[in-house]
Amino acid sequence: MKYIYFIRHGLSELNVAGLVAGHTDTPLVDEGREQAKNAGKQAKKLGIDHIISSPLARTIETAKIIAKEINYSEDKIEINPLFVERHFGDMEAQKYKPGTNYDVINNAEKTEDIIERADRAINYLRSLPYKKIMVVSHGSMGRAMRHHLVADEPFHHPVHFVNAEIIQWSL
Repeated sequence: MKYIYFIRHGLSELNVAGLVAGHTDTPLVDEGREQAKNAGKQAKKLGIDHIISSPLARTIETAKIIAKEINYSEDKIEINPLFVERHFGDMEAQKYKPGTNYDVINNAEKTEDIIERADRAINYLRSLPYKKIMVVSHGSMGRAMRHHLVADEPFHHPVHFVNAEIIQWSL
């Protein structure tokens, strides 16, 4: 059995401001760093063999903080664009509005595209030799992966990934 420990990045500056982050590179705030440190403390007992992070600063910083807590070398963190946040097009760095249909926003990544990317990401995880993989990513990627891993749950199911909360899935 292979386990995936999915974690959304710690609280970022744009999260605090109530803005859509998407591909906008935004750092963690102090609270986000503390959230990541606490997640790392929880992860100590999991026996993580590999850490993968989205290439955005908020996920890399979260992954590095967790790695330090579990005595995992930062040099071994895999930065992988498959796990990057959904691109929100013209909504990037704009006020977050619950219920927005991002499929109609100019230049935004379509729902079907992020779902397909999540499928590729899951297949990639299946191909790895590791048994306990931590993926540090984003809310939309978490929903897209969950869509595939939890009995084809609809992507728009009202699930919210709390910052730096560890979610376990088996492959």
